[in-house]
Amino acid sequence: MLTRLLCVVVIAVTTATAAAAATGKTLVILDNDWNGSGGYVGQTAIVPLLVSPSVELLGLGSVSGDNWRDEGLANVLRFLEEIGATSLPVTPGAVFPLLNTREHLDSWEAKYGQQYGMILWKGAWNPPSVVSYAHAGDPYKVEPPRDGFPHLKPAAEDTAHFMIRMVHEHPHQVVIYEAGPMTNLALAVRLDPQFAPLAKELVFMGGYAAQTSSVKGFRVDDFNILFDPEAAQITLGAGWARITSVADATDPAVLTPGDIQRLRAQPTRASAYLLRNSDCKYPLWDETGGLVIADPTLITRSEPMYMRAVTEFGPQYGGVVLTPLAAGTAQSGAVVTVVEAIDVRRTMDAYVAAMTAARFR
Repeated sequence: MLTRLLCVVVIAVTTATAAAAATGKTLVILDNDWNGSGGYVGQTAIVPLLVSPSVELLGLGSVSGDNWRDEGLANVLRFLEEIGATSLPVTPGAVFPLLNTREHLDSWEAKYGQQYGMILWKGAWNPPSVVSYAHAGDPYKVEPPRDGFPHLKPAAEDTAHFMIRMVHEHPHQVVIYEAGPMTNLALAVRLDPQFAPLAKELVFMGGYAAQTSSVKGFRVDDFNILFDPEAAQITLGAGWARITSVADATDPAVLTPGDIQRLRAQPTRASAYLLRNSDCKYPLWDETGGLVIADPTLITRSEPMYMRAVTEFGPQYGGVVLTPLAAGTAQSGAVVTVVEAIDVRRTMDAYVAAMTAARFR
């Protein structure tokens, strides 16, 4: 009986996604290092993709980065419960980077930190002096989300195999949006060389071209690359039909007091979660990628460039090197469309509209 029920569920999901593709919807998988309660909450990046009439969100992946994987899973599952989007598959991904470790970054700081700047943000490896609830040496500890632990459970299938299965079921139709480190993507690439070529596009939050820092004495952190640079390099070189980096366009996308007032004036479960769990002062880093996937006309300036992640242990370890197409060759890295600017006001309006329209019950 259970086997028959599972078959019916699989057929129903496959039929629904096939129908979405037939109507011209963009099929999307969002992988992320989901955040805990506090300063920045990337969970709301899900909302523009869920409410967009042009997008079918196939599922979510999880990876360690800003937090350890299991802590991120608890928070994103609690968010989905809160907004009522409980049918969305959430898959557990990688707990650790491919090679990088906290000790490796500590050795980088010891050798290069005085000259090139210390590492301000280490994510799951943060010391308590940076984040009070940090537990760098205990990757399976889960601090309770502010709204309590979820009842919803993650899927049994891991993120890498889920992504591989989806691109085979929907060849050249699936956009992978990587809002965290690329560990799951690298694992999928190594498991299946056809994974990347069968996808429609990779969109990722990372690959900053503008190497500037407002915090004196600290290196410019492209954290999603820094946490697992080896995975980033494997992923970028995997033969995607198209790669887009949205990082440079995200910094101006900050909620204004007027935006926050609009969120308060039109409350939904999604907006209430945001206002309860975030201080709303950081850029919409992860959200911007979802918004431009749903509406590419938000992009006002972009440029294709060669990009590679730096995996050699030296001053640039964990960063990216970008080379103009006219000045480089294929040896310079993968061709990546770097989104340099977005229409910030339209983007913020689209985010507020999605959050105040988000009713899934």
